[in-house]
Amino acid sequence: MGGGGFSMEPRNLALDAYVLAQARSEVPKVLFVPTASGDSDGYIARFYAAFSGFRCQPQHLPLFRTSGVLRDTVLGQDVVYVGGGNTRSMLAVWREWGLPEILREALDSGCVLAGVSAGAICWFDQGVTDSSPRKLDALNGLGFLGGSCCPHYDGEAERRPAYRDLLSRGEIAGGHAIDDGAAIHFVDGGVLRIVASRPGARAYRLTWDQSTSSVSEVALEAEALDAVTPTWPTF
Repeated sequence: MGGGGFSMEPRNLALDAYVLAQARSEVPKVLFVPTASGDSDGYIARFYAAFSGFRCQPQHLPLFRTSGVLRDTVLGQDVVYVGGGNTRSMLAVWREWGLPEILREALDSGCVLAGVSAGAICWFDQGVTDSSPRKLDALNGLGFLGGSCCPHYDGEAERRPAYRDLLSRGEIAGGHAIDDGAAIHFVDGGVLRIVASRPGARAYRLTWDQSTSSVSEVALEAEALDAVTPTWPTF
């Protein structure tokens, strides 16, 4: 998700419902990973408020207040949902705890891996991040998906020029940009569908065109999802 879900669209949980619909269980176990926000209590509370209204079993993984028992917790889930925040700090903490290897094992076992913003770009080879002060730059991700990813493509004015500039300077590989309210569904490394919770939200494929020495940007239309209204009070 380039942006959206319960953290950005608390009155329309269409993207969250779509994620849960991909799970292998009718009552999926869904694990929220709020590392990028520093395990923000408010963010965690919003997760439970939203997902308690779904037919699922919500849980969260606090890496700043953890006993270190990670593998069994993660591998017991049907969905791992990664929240937004500081991607660079999140990945550093994950690597210290050995979480990337566990997430790879979860993916290979059939678990759905999802997320918004930092929780989107982390799965790619590279991402466009605002983790560094005062600038957007390229960051290496986990490499579960090839290429690069830029979230908030229509939601933050500096995202489009920054991504294009990084491509033109060869500092980032080609990849996908995602608007707020849009999501790309990948299966086995390829795009299956693009869905959106709001009108006009879409994704884009960006590459550096050697023949014209320019950035090629192709808009990818998204399928509109029906609105999903929360059944619990929103924060």
